[in-house]
Amino acid sequence: MEQNRHFILSVFLALFIIAFGTIGYILIEGWNILDALYMTIITLATVGFKEVHEISRAGRLYTIILIIFGAGTFIYVGTALMQFVVEGQIRIVLGRRRLDSKIKRLKNHYIICGYGRIGRVLAYKLKNSSFDIVVIDNDSEKVAFMEEDKVLYLTGSATDETVLLKAGIKKAAGLIAALRSDVDNVFLVLTARQLSSELNIVARCDQEESMAKLTLAGADTVESPYEIGATNMALRILRPTVTSFLDLAFASNNKDIQMEEIPVRASSKLKNIMLKDSGIRQNYDLIIIAIKKPDGKMLFNPSFETTIKAGDTVIAVGEGGNLEQLEKVLNPSE
Repeated sequence: MEQNRHFILSVFLALFIIAFGTIGYILIEGWNILDALYMTIITLATVGFKEVHEISRAGRLYTIILIIFGAGTFIYVGTALMQFVVEGQIRIVLGRRRLDSKIKRLKNHYIICGYGRIGRVLAYKLKNSSFDIVVIDNDSEKVAFMEEDKVLYLTGSATDETVLLKAGIKKAAGLIAALRSDVDNVFLVLTARQLSSELNIVARCDQEESMAKLTLAGADTVESPYEIGATNMALRILRPTVTSFLDLAFASNNKDIQMEEIPVRASSKLKNIMLKDSGIRQNYDLIIIAIKKPDGKMLFNPSFETTIKAGDTVIAVGEGGNLEQLEKVLNPSE
């Protein structure tokens, strides 16, 4: 940054002037380094203290030169220091206000509580899927990572109601509790559920006995990263082809084949239409592998006579562009 380079240059210039003055008095007057340094500092500071020793004619001329160049340099350095501090604080304040302004405008976003290894991966995945996110973490050392990742964030305790309200919990679509301990996550879920009864809450759980507590606290979904990781490793051994297909289908950078879930709105023109008459296979070259009903019942491999209803969620596999076209039909924007 230009301002940082300017400040560093000023500091080096000040050190150079001090060294130059000290060496000059040592060579001209023959003083020891402490007396020469003291004389240099009181001269540059223009405090007007008495000389440490009687000074020669050459020393007086040298002092005049040092005052003319050195005092001006120190005024410049002092000004640069004040500018660095003041402008730095202003940038911090304005940057924070911009973040707060962006957060206030969010709607149907997701709040990620905790920016550890799991929280950071979650933020990356959601952001790459075009979801708006706000991260909450009380560790000031994580700020550098959040700014590097260009995510909207708040520093503070995620279990604090004030912080959650500032993150827009009343307008959020969901919250992910990914704090370090199960106790903190239970308290967070309780607080979040109290603030928003309709919020979709997903909670991280380390201990199996904490799953029931998180569910009772109000979490809609409770996941154990360790259990998921172990299950995934086992599936890669038992069913390598299936897991390879799923990796391919869920890869965000793969456009040839993807798997997507699409809600069916009441305004969809395919509402109350049978799959055989919907033209999904013929027009979009997609395969419907399941339909989730509003009550949570899952119809796997639905028959061609299955009727698409408002409130259903269609799970389809196919090319990314075709999935986007189907979403415009099943889930048209208002």
